[in-house]
Amino acid sequence: MFLAIDIGNTNVTVGAFDGDHIRATWRLETDIHKMPDEYAATLMTLLKFHNIQLTDITEVALCSTVPPLVPVFNELLEDYFKIKPLVVGAGVKTGVKIRMDNPREVGADRIVNTVAGYKLYGGPTIVVDLGTATTFDTISKEGDFIGGVIAPGPMTAAEALFSRTAALPRIQFVHPPKAIGTNTIAAMQVGIMFGYAGLVEGIVRRMEKELGEKATVVATGGYGEIFARETEIFSVVNPDITLIGLRMIYQMNK
Repeated sequence: MFLAIDIGNTNVTVGAFDGDHIRATWRLETDIHKMPDEYAATLMTLLKFHNIQLTDITEVALCSTVPPLVPVFNELLEDYFKIKPLVVGAGVKTGVKIRMDNPREVGADRIVNTVAGYKLYGGPTIVVDLGTATTFDTISKEGDFIGGVIAPGPMTAAEALFSRTAALPRIQFVHPPKAIGTNTIAAMQVGIMFGYAGLVEGIVRRMEKELGEKATVVATGGYGEIFARETEIFSVVNPDITLIGLRMIYQMNK
C-alpha cells in the first residue's frame, strides 16, 4: 500500500492508497513540538482502526509547508515503517514547468496540486485550496504552473476577528440564511461565508479574464467542501487532490 502525507500549517493530512483507490484518510493536528514517537503512535492507531498493518505500507511520499516537521516524519517512517519516503522538493521529477519569477518560492504542496489538477482535469485549471491560507494555483493548457494568489484562509480571518477585537466571539462556519445579519454572530458568519465566496468568485473571474477563457475550478483543502456550497464558481470539489498528486509524483520517480 502507498501512504501519502501532506504536512500543512494546521493539519497533517494522511491518505492510505490500495492501488488507485484511497482506502482511508485522516487529519492530524500539526504540532512542531511533537516527537516522532508521538506522531507514530497516533498514525499506527489510525491504521489499526482500518485494519492496515505497518507491513502493508511499502511506499510513502510527502510534501510539507512546515520544514521542521520533515525530519520528524522522515525519522518515524524509517524507524517504524522501515521506509525512506519520497519528499517532494528540489531534484524530484514532477513534470511541471514553473513559470514564476522565482520558481523556488513555490510551495511543494502547490506543485503537487498542479500535477494532480492537470492530470485529472486538463488545462487551464485553477485549484483553490482553502486552508490556513487560501491559495489559487493556475495551470495552463500545457500543464505549466503560471502563478496564483495567496490570501488569508477563512479560519485565519475568523480568528483574527476574535483575537484582535474585545467583543466579537468565535463562530462556526454555517450557511447564513440571509445577507443582512441581525445579530453579531450572524453578521460575522455572513462576512466570512459570503465574503470568502465573493473573494473566490472575484479572483477566479479576474484570472479567467487574463487567461482569455474559462477554466476548470477545483475546490480543495480543509474548508473546500464548506465554501463550495456557497458559490457556483467551482467546477468540482476534490478534497484529496494533494494526496492524489503525491501518489502521481511518486509513480514518476520510481
